[in-house]
Amino acid sequence: MEQNNGQPEEKVKREKTKKFPKMSPVKIVILLIMLVGTVCSYVLHDYIFPADSIFNRGIASSEFLNGLLALVPNIIQAIRIITVILVITTIVLAILNKAFRKNQRQITVVRLINSMVKCVMTIVLVIAVLAIWGVNTTALITGAGVVTLVVGLGMQSLISDVVAGLFIVFENEFNVGDIVTIDGFRGTVISIGIRTTKLEALGNIKIVNNSDIRGVLNQTVNPSTAKALIDIEYGESLQRVEEIIAKKLPQVKIEGVIGVISYDGVATLGASGVTLQFTANCYEGDIFAVQREMNKQLKLMFDENGVGIPFNQLVVHLADKEE
Repeated sequence: MEQNNGQPEEKVKREKTKKFPKMSPVKIVILLIMLVGTVCSYVLHDYIFPADSIFNRGIASSEFLNGLLALVPNIIQAIRIITVILVITTIVLAILNKAFRKNQRQITVVRLINSMVKCVMTIVLVIAVLAIWGVNTTALITGAGVVTLVVGLGMQSLISDVVAGLFIVFENEFNVGDIVTIDGFRGTVISIGIRTTKLEALGNIKIVNNSDIRGVLNQTVNPSTAKALIDIEYGESLQRVEEIIAKKLPQVKIEGVIGVISYDGVATLGASGVTLQFTANCYEGDIFAVQREMNKQLKLMFDENGVGIPFNQLVVHLADKEE
């Protein structure tokens, strides 16, 4: 089976479908209606926007109604601009999402680009609509630049988050779908945004500022090792137990194990028994299930072959009392 960042191929495919949801039918219908209206406005341009059009003649007896009619050309033009920008944004994002879906790194990069494209398009949209309504956008942009400089000096943490997020993505430290441990929290990366990274584990979501991420442990780059520690009684012959292990262990099959389960030898000499260590390679997402199943299957193997597993023992010494 092919691997992708330590995950099975089918898992990666599921992640792809999650990360790029399709547009809802309602949004598609609304966009189509706006697109048809925009095309009609271009066809009827000479009837809507000239100074002597029906909207600018003042045909109504009420000044209020005439004022409302005079606003119609600007409203139509604003809707036209909004439609064009939305269509361009939708096409650009669709092309990106379709072209770059080969692995988790590309999915992560495209998600970040999607966020940046949406932000840029929103700013362009606001400026274009304000320009239609007669706002001096040149002065607005100049003032915004000064305000951005002033605000930027007081928002160094935000800038640090953005820069750190870009380095995380382009240095491929971890990707969406990877299992990582950050600040003691182990979870699956569900989002790498411009400012924050989100981890999910057991239904809980941890949100970490990108600039606060230190010493990440990425546990999906290579297969992980599941470990099982099984105690046997001191009265058991270790040689006999190891002969049973050599004969029966290859027959133990556990779903999620990559390769075979290996016997590593004596781990410790405990207070009540001898601890034997068994390990197996698996994907990080399966490690706990594999460990539980290893404990179960090894216990059954020992039971079937009469190998005793000790209870905790307590030895009590009584001092002799002088008569």
